[in-house]
This record gives sequence, C-alpha cells and structure tokens, in this order.
Amino acid sequence: MLSISRRNQFLAGTACLLLAACGGADGVASPGAGNIDVIVTPPAPTPTPTGTPTPSPLTAAQFALPTTQSNVTVTSDEQLAIVNAGSNNNVNGAGGLNGVYPTSTTPLATPGNPATLGSFFTSTGFVGALSGPNDTSFQDWTCNSSSANFGGTTAACTAVPNVGTLAAGTACPAGTIDDSVTVGGFKACRLPTTITSSLTLPKIPGVFYRFRGQTEVGTDVGTQGADSGVVLTIAAGVVLAADSSEASNDLILVNRGSRINAVGTAAAPIIFTSQQNLASNGVSDSTQGQWGGLVILGQAPTAVCAAGTGPNNAAGSSTSCQAPIEGITGRFYGGPNAASNSGTLQYVQIRYTGIAISEGNELQGLTLGGTGSGTTIDHVQSHNSADDGIEIFGGATNLKYFAVTGADDDGFDVDNGWRGFMQFIIAAQKAGGATADSFATEIDSNGAEDLLPRTYGRYANFTFVQTAPSAPAAIRLRGGADFAFVNGVVKTATGQTCINIVAGSSTGTDRSTIRPANADLQDVGPPTFNSVYFQCNGR
Repeated sequence: MLSISRRNQFLAGTACLLLAACGGADGVASPGAGNIDVIVTPPAPTPTPTGTPTPSPLTAAQFALPTTQSNVTVTSDEQLAIVNAGSNNNVNGAGGLNGVYPTSTTPLATPGNPATLGSFFTSTGFVGALSGPNDTSFQDWTCNSSSANFGGTTAACTAVPNVGTLAAGTACPAGTIDDSVTVGGFKACRLPTTITSSLTLPKIPGVFYRFRGQTEVGTDVGTQGADSGVVLTIAAGVVLAADSSEASNDLILVNRGSRINAVGTAAAPIIFTSQQNLASNGVSDSTQGQWGGLVILGQAPTAVCAAGTGPNNAAGSSTSCQAPIEGITGRFYGGPNAASNSGTLQYVQIRYTGIAISEGNELQGLTLGGTGSGTTIDHVQSHNSADDGIEIFGGATNLKYFAVTGADDDGFDVDNGWRGFMQFIIAAQKAGGATADSFATEIDSNGAEDLLPRTYGRYANFTFVQTAPSAPAAIRLRGGADFAFVNGVVKTATGQTCINIVAGSSTGTDRSTIRPANADLQDVGPPTFNSVYFQCNGR
C-alpha cells in the first residue's frame, strides 16, 4: 500500500494513465522532464470485528458466600453446584441491567413457567420483575429515587405528596380529631389512638390524616377470637403522616381480628409517610427512620411460640401457639387459621420508616405477623426503611407487585414458618449506608432448624439489585427453609456474592437447608433455582 505523502516515480504506463499524455494524445501539452510529486491518502483500514468480550467465568468464591453455623458450612462450591443443578440459569451474566430495567426485551435467561408453581402465579415469558426497558407495570403508583427510577410520570419520593388544595372551612371527617394546625398548607385531621369502631378516611382536598404514637386498629381477640368487625378503610389518594411534633414512636398497628382496607389506584396511590415529607425539601434521598411503619397482625400459624404456648405442628393447628411481634410490647400474632383475612393493601406507598428499638427488635416499613392467605397485598412500595422493607413473621400471605427501594437492611425478610408465594417483586438497595448484614432477601427460621410449620416459599419474576458495598450477598437462605426461585435477576456490586446458603444442625451432620427431602420434617429438599440470571461481583 502507498504510504501518505510518499513520492513515487511511476512507470511510464502508469504516468500515461494519470496524465493522459502518451503517444498521440492530441492537443495536450506534455510535462517537462523530471519527477512528479503525487500525494496519496489511503482509506482508513477497516478494523477487524472483535465482537462483545466474553467475561471470564466467576469462581465459586466470587459467586457464593460460605457461612459456618453450628459447626456446619455449605461451601461456595456446593452452593454453586445447587444453582447449576437447575435449568436455564446464567451464573456469569454481565451488563444485563440498566438500574432495575433489563437493557433489552430479549429475556436475560430462558424463562420458565411460574404457573407450574401454583394458581397464584401468572405465566410469563421473561425473567425478572420487568419484561424490558419499556415495561410500565411499576410506574405511577411508585415513587422514584436514586435506588430505583421507574420512569414515566412517576414522582420523586422526596416530592410533597398530592394532598390537594385546602378550601376555607374544610372540616375533619367524623371519627377523626381536628388538630387545628396546618402543615405545608394542609389540614391535620388526627386518628384516635385506638380505633374501636370502623372508620373511613375519605379523600378531602388539602387534608392529611395524622397519627401520633402507637395508633391501633381494634384490640387483640387472641388466637381464635371472632372478627372484631373493626375496619380502617382508606380511600384512594389519601395521605397519612406520622406526627413529628412529639417524640413517641409513631406507627399504625392492626390487631388480630381487625382489618385495614387501603385500596388506592395507579393514578392515586395511598401514601403513608412522615410529616416532614409534607413540606418542600423536608426530606432528602437519604431520609429514613422517621416513623415506625405499618404493622398488621393475624391469626395464621407461626412456628415460633412464646413461652407457655404451643408447640405447633406441620398443619399449624395449635390453638395456643402465638408470638410477640417485634418492636411493640405486649402485642401478639398467630393462631390456627391459615386463611385468615387482615385486610387489603393495594396501590400503597410506605415512606421513610424503620426504628430500631434494640438489637434484633426493630420496626420496618411493613410488618406482617401471622397474616393469612385471605389478606391481599399487591402494588405496594416500601421506600427508605431504616430496617427491612418488609418482614413477614409466619402466616400465609402472598405478595404481588411489591417494590422495596432504599432499605437499610433486608428487602424481603421472611421467617418463623411463613409459607407463601411472591411474584413481580423488586428489591433495590440504596448505594450507601446499608448495614453490613443486609440482603435483598433473607429467608430463615431464626436458627430453629426444625420448628413447624417449616418456612416455605416460592419467588417468581424477581429483580434483586444490591449496590451497597457493605452488603455480603443478595440472597441469604438459612434456618432450614424450603425455597424455589424462578425467572429471576440478581445483581450485586463489586466484592459481593450473589447467594449465601447457610445450614445448621442439631446433630452436626444433617445440614438442614440442603439435606434431602424428609416428609416427617415437612422438608421438600434443597433449594432450587431455575431461569435465574446472576450478574455478580460488579459485572
């Protein structure tokens, strides 16, 4: 190839072609004698296609974290082998997510059919909670933050909720207390400390409902008591805010035998938040722990029984077994009715919650204690909890379309014999400040390996994004719990593994979480993973 600006003495034939000046070229003057300067600029070379670089496979130690409990260790190699025993898993994923959204409509892994797990599940043709970059199923009813941006017209979580414009002379509805104050231009109508008869909170422009201290719906009817008939009904678009004018821990507690019916819409979600959120710039992207959250208790079975009650069995039929709920003194959950109904939460946001009363005794965004399968929970977001986004103690309540954003501890924490299903769930951890023991999901039985009912769950179409460098893994499964994971996406930051399977044993040999099925122990065998895309260690 001729190089740039190179001089060449061309052969005569070539010069003739260039100058059209050879024999008989009539009427064209011939150049004089000497060399001809020719500047040749060749085209840029076409690079050789290299394709997309294929990242090297992760080692077992980069993929799975071993933890020793009761002198038992499930090694990284064993955990990786459990995942590889499933079908259509990708343990070496890279670059498949943009935030919580897939970068393409092409599934990140070959999807399975969640409907084979049971009638609760919807059949899908994608993995993760979202089908692609244009999926709108989590838009509008959620709020956006640095933890997860759902796009669309979704408002920022820091924005003042849409309370509406207060009209002169607006009165508080019956059953509430006029606090004779406004916050951010909105009128405060306070809930009574104990709601002893059914109460409806209508949407009134310019009015928010304030709660102070431990606000309770009904009184506890015990493990088998009849429905109290006390129902707190909340209309679409209503905003409830914890009272920041005094120092007590604010929370809303629904006792056994009572119900909460909070049914919003995608365009008008119900928002539980802090009073600070009602003023412009009153909260920031890192705000959390401003009130104690929503606690709902029911009469469905628990495996952990308080002293002097229980024990329970695989059917959860004990009429005495009950347990105290975390974070609250003298309030219990549990009973023999797995189908009990503690109400409905639909199109609801729960913002800026989480209070640590003491180590291992915390209030989260949403706490469920012994709520049954008759309880309906879907299209709910728990945002910026100082503890877990949601913790479920026992019971049999299922979840659909549930987003945990910015939790300081775990996203989905289930234990004490919870037996249920979840589909279309997202846990997106905040980038900084999370605890050193936080997981997208923590699944266990409090180290009590063989208490009954045995913790049992099925997750389908889940997206877990761990970004805090202090978090050790995305999925922790321990305590002899039985689980299956289908159509999932798991992403962790550099230095983080994807899974942490822990097995304890009273004998030191049976390794509860990964041992073979044993009907006598209500044990269906090791966990299973199918159609899960793992993007671990910052890939």
